[in-house]
Amino acid sequence: MENIGKPFQQFPNKHSATGTTIFTVMSALAQQYNAINLSQGFPDFHIDEQLSRLLGEAAHDGHNQYAPMAGLPALRQAIAINFKRRYGLDIDADNEITITPGATYAIYTAFTAILQAGDEVIVLEPAYDSYIPNIEMNGAIAVPIALSAPGFEVDWNKIKEAITPRTKAVIINTPHNPTGAIWTKEDWNQLADLVRDTNIIILSDEVYEQLVFDGLQHYSVLEHPELRQRSFALYSFGKVFNNTGWKIGYCIAPPSFTQAFRRIHQFVSFTVNTPGQYALAMHLNNDSAAPVHTVMQQKRDHFLSLLKDTPFTVFEPANGSYFQLVGYGQISDMPDMEFAQWLTKEYGVATIPLSPFYKNKKDDKLVRFCFAKKEETLNEAVSRLKKLR
Repeated sequence: MENIGKPFQQFPNKHSATGTTIFTVMSALAQQYNAINLSQGFPDFHIDEQLSRLLGEAAHDGHNQYAPMAGLPALRQAIAINFKRRYGLDIDADNEITITPGATYAIYTAFTAILQAGDEVIVLEPAYDSYIPNIEMNGAIAVPIALSAPGFEVDWNKIKEAITPRTKAVIINTPHNPTGAIWTKEDWNQLADLVRDTNIIILSDEVYEQLVFDGLQHYSVLEHPELRQRSFALYSFGKVFNNTGWKIGYCIAPPSFTQAFRRIHQFVSFTVNTPGQYALAMHLNNDSAAPVHTVMQQKRDHFLSLLKDTPFTVFEPANGSYFQLVGYGQISDMPDMEFAQWLTKEYGVATIPLSPFYKNKKDDKLVRFCFAKKEETLNEAVSRLKKLR
């Protein structure tokens, strides 16, 4: 009884990030001030009616118990067929595909499968904010390398200089969040040259792989025969079918990598909700909707046309993803975090500052808008932003 009222021992800090993620912070601020939320990357329009109906049918027809640990066989097979159709790749549904509760989980699980204390991981910044905490939670060290603005290309000399005997992995994101940049074939060839004759593993975050615009092409790490043998490729159905709340993703990797991945997965999540997997499998087999990149490019183009009537600066149109970076230097010299909060409170539009995507909080006076919204949402948001003049 003598411990009653005494504070608990301080819990260990597993990573260097502090506070709540910027996405949660800005979405909460948007709700508090009744702002239009162009911050967090989620659509505000209905998903495909067929997919919605299939989810209800799956639950109604009794697909409500545990799916196999690796994922519903029908879904893994549908993914393999889909990749054969879109990329011409042969994927072993049984030994190379694992269904996960979202892509962020898949990234963490891949890191946990390969990292030990003291390992180093090269991270290209700006980077999705889960990467570095995931690395540090596994006792490893993140080595940030800045991409070159405004196009956010890779500086290959910097990566070469960053590789040491302790380098265990490099994490790539294409199409890139938050910049919308995409990797070319030559980028993959350059990476292959750097890691050849090493044991460096590649994590390729390709969650926006079907959201590529202007006739450009997404090149997957799986299309590079040499890199495919040392890579985890990570995907999200939420970004393909605009159902981010379903939190279903998957990992494609060589059999030995998949075995290591599943050794962790089976004791963390074990499996993923069965009705959602069943619905996705049926939808992949019967999908007749317009290509998702066509719909999203229309939204990007509409948003860019609206931004012309605001004082924001568009340096480069996004080549892919849900997001458009803009500069606000003509509006304010506030730090980006302060500017994003001010814009939400005073003008009713929530955005994401770029500095949280850097470990050192580098501030280039850039913010990220999500254009994966209904046209009327974008129209109303920009009508508010026009008042900044």
